[in-house]
Amino acid sequence: MKKLLIPAVMAISVLTLLTGCLNLQLGGGTTSKAQSATIGQQLIDLQHAKETGAVTEAEYQAQKAKILGNK
Repeated sequence: MKKLLIPAVMAISVLTLLTGCLNLQLGGGTTSKAQSATIGQQLIDLQHAKETGAVTEAEYQAQKAKILGNK
């Protein structure tokens, strides 16, 4: 019994140490952080929407002014 206990305790200790030092996450899911689009990306997306007809010229100008006003 002692022959199995010591290696098991050592294995758990090493695993705990490595998990803490290397910031490993065993069995953890994925995490994602929401990123807001940059002003440039918003303008590119808005331009694309105008070119594809998703927004009118008036809507484009209004949204562009809103984006550039929020600097």
